[in-house]
Amino acid sequence: MTETAFNAAGMDRDVAPQSGMQGILQWLESPIAQQPVAEITSLRSQMTALHETAATPPQRARALDGLYTRCVAAVSSMLPTLLGDLTLPVPYRTRRVVESTLDLLQMLADDLLATLQEGPTAHPSLESTLWQSVHVLAQQLMICHLIASPAPAGTWQRLHETYVTARRLHVHLAVPKGRARSLREVYHSAILLGCAQPASLTPREVLFLATYFEHFADQIELLPPAPTADPGTFLIDPARDLPALSSLHKAARPATPLDCFSCLRLCLLLKAQMAQLDAGISPTALKLPDFAGTSAGRGVLGRLAARWGDPGKRRFLRRRQSQRMILGAGIDGLWELSKNGESAQVELSDWMITNESPDGYAVMHVSGETVALSVGDVAAVRTGAEQNWQICLVRWAVSENPEHLELGLQILAPKAVPAILAQPSATSGTEHLRVLILPEIPKLRSGQSLVVAADALPKDRKRLLLVIDGENVVVREVNSTCVDEQTGSVEILSIEPDPNPF
Repeated sequence: MTETAFNAAGMDRDVAPQSGMQGILQWLESPIAQQPVAEITSLRSQMTALHETAATPPQRARALDGLYTRCVAAVSSMLPTLLGDLTLPVPYRTRRVVESTLDLLQMLADDLLATLQEGPTAHPSLESTLWQSVHVLAQQLMICHLIASPAPAGTWQRLHETYVTARRLHVHLAVPKGRARSLREVYHSAILLGCAQPASLTPREVLFLATYFEHFADQIELLPPAPTADPGTFLIDPARDLPALSSLHKAARPATPLDCFSCLRLCLLLKAQMAQLDAGISPTALKLPDFAGTSAGRGVLGRLAARWGDPGKRRFLRRRQSQRMILGAGIDGLWELSKNGESAQVELSDWMITNESPDGYAVMHVSGETVALSVGDVAAVRTGAEQNWQICLVRWAVSENPEHLELGLQILAPKAVPAILAQPSATSGTEHLRVLILPEIPKLRSGQSLVVAADALPKDRKRLLLVIDGENVVVREVNSTCVDEQTGSVEILSIEPDPNPF
């Protein structure tokens, strides 16, 4: 992330708008600022000026339409730069820019809805105004998902209520001029992204699913208001400031549900697309983003299909805790810790366990650097009384401010064996990759697993040569039998001894 793209000082400089409605309309004709942060600052100033300007409803609607267009363009320009160097918790400077953007979107959504209160049935651009309102609120929610932050209070409820208004006025199926999707499709896309447990996604995975749902949100099946509690079925209560809740959730039964829908048909589509990707069909041929062809893309599609199609039940109860633990992250860090123990030159941080179960922890950051820590990465944790480093997978992350970070950790193994994977390369001889061997766990995992960096191995590579440097150097020839887990950071493979060594 560059200093010029996000200048905290620039957020404090007021861009003095020209006075009156004429000044706002003239500004809308001016060129867009080169830096998104400058454009967002100017847009906020123009929104404030609009509040203080007397205008007729058509004038206000025209100004809001122009402000919406420039706001959407500024947010689209900001997102790639924001993702360029995003870590958790989001740094103070970046969060200030994000919060300013969220405030701008909130002001725009409120003003768009306010124009309808002056007489929605006679509004000259009723369909477009409602569409823009839903889209702005959906953008606001997506940005919150990107930074792993809860949505501002009232955002989900305003989204639901706006859709209720559109349904009441019978415009939710209309596609306004210049748009590719109906208001209902925009709304359902935002709802599905909320159902995908965005706290368990990296920013790039959030954007990937947002694009995916833009194309395939019409695959959900609308159900009667009182469905049974089935996997993949969700309920929406427009009176509550919550995303859609699974019908399996105890608190998911609203008194007057707006929508009940099933994702099972979408799950079948996800599985079919994954099979086609595994068969070598390109993402472009399937009308999918290129990200779908990566390990992270296939992994998120697989997790989504499993989460909605067969979520299973929680195996263990959580128990509240307040014990401290030490955490190190990344394959290289875990490799060093597993090999050298306390003498390893690894960045460690202190965390507090807030609750635990036999298969994982919820932890809150206390002190130390959290560089290179992200959802989908592996981590090694150890409490003060333990000697071995437990190997975990970061399943979710929540960060409400720059000083706050909570993680959900799934325990993969009580320890790991560091190894070197020798991989022939056509251009640079033999490559040596650091990997981790996870031992078998009786009654949970019958065989051993291998943790490797994402996309480090070709998909058709099954035979692997491992070198383990312990008290003696051991060379093992193994076969990869299946991929158990794929994330943006790692792949976890099941392995077994090769019956036909090299």
